[in-house]
Amino acid sequence: MTSESGAERIIPAATRLFAALGYDGTSTRMIADAAGLNISTVNYHAGGKRELYLAVMERAHQAERAVLEEALAAMTPDAAGVLGIVDRYVDFCAAHPEIPALWMHRWLSDAADVADLEARYVRPLLDMVVQAVRKVVADDVDVDYLAWTVVWCTHGFGQGGILDADGNRRGLGDPGALARFRTHLRRLVATAAGFSPDA
Repeated sequence: MTSESGAERIIPAATRLFAALGYDGTSTRMIADAAGLNISTVNYHAGGKRELYLAVMERAHQAERAVLEEALAAMTPDAAGVLGIVDRYVDFCAAHPEIPALWMHRWLSDAADVADLEARYVRPLLDMVVQAVRKVVADDVDVDYLAWTVVWCTHGFGQGGILDADGNRRGLGDPGALARFRTHLRRLVATAAGFSPDA
């Protein structure tokens, strides 16, 4: 007999594996083993690998959407407001590094047979942010590219980090590297948006 807590371990286990290995590199057996269940139980509670992946991506999207909606609701119509959104996004990625990792795998053509996730999840969030930021910056600022720059940089830093003097990778989990990254990204966004670099 499977406890409810056993069934509740399926999505987190699938999330960890899809983030680490990608959809194509993860099997249902691996997910079952990571959740401490058998394949039949995983299939019964969550469906096959494709259904699990869709559930993982939906859950990731809902978490990201909630943070961005909250950040946009608190945004002031000035440089501090725009940079506040950048900070919230970096904080979110640092707290949930598995979510940028899921999207990085897709950028590398992982789960290519699972179509339309970008149109369903990424584009609406980007449009929401772009619409809010466009009201604050100069007309000649390419807000789409500005928003994408934040995503590209944060996801790239989250996965690759920066090499320290000893050749060790430092990323979102390293407080010092994260502070430096945040400062750099804020200056990059402020400059691109036409704000003072020290905004």
